[in-house]
Amino acid sequence: MPGTFISFEGPDGAGKTSVLRAIVARLQPELGDRLLLTREPGGTDNKIAEAIRDLVLDPANTEMDQRTEALLYAASRRQHLVQTILPALAADKVVITDRYVDSSIAYQGGGRELGTDAVAAINDFAIEGFMPQATVYLDIRPEVGLQRIQTTRQDEVNRLDVEALSFHQRVSDAYHELAKQYPDRFLMINAEQELDAVIADTWAALAPILGMKD
Repeated sequence: MPGTFISFEGPDGAGKTSVLRAIVARLQPELGDRLLLTREPGGTDNKIAEAIRDLVLDPANTEMDQRTEALLYAASRRQHLVQTILPALAADKVVITDRYVDSSIAYQGGGRELGTDAVAAINDFAIEGFMPQATVYLDIRPEVGLQRIQTTRQDEVNRLDVEALSFHQRVSDAYHELAKQYPDRFLMINAEQELDAVIADTWAALAPILGMKD
């Protein structure tokens, strides 16, 4: 399939939104309409996937079963893939998604302790093995990320943000295991640096993949 598919991952508080905003601003003049920025759960102009997003992230849904949560994420991802990602790639676009399957493996498999293999299997059914060419991972210690959340976005906290530190440590550990398993796909970025340095390192890692100059 033509096009380029890149995912951005990282634990809560890693600064994905800020880094993505800067990367997209730099890419937009070069790519124009060939650039598509999307995110999970949900997706660009994706009514079904967005409805699942609202359900799974609602802080009021504290009674949601952990396996239900994992299945909902996989269902949203399937809809996002077939309705948003694949058509854009078929049109030779550069698709950048804020989170993809690694998030489910880390958060539900690791954080919720459902098992990374079990969650990977659920999602393999959903995506039929379709993975990004590259995954930018913004690496930050859980305690640092949670402190950022508490000081910068108290009005946007969701169900996953309010989990205990031990939950977020398991998420981080699962991400690191994925990075070891797929070293050719994961682009590891130190997200504890100043924002400008994080953005510069991210661009340097992505530029060769996108055929851009440093």
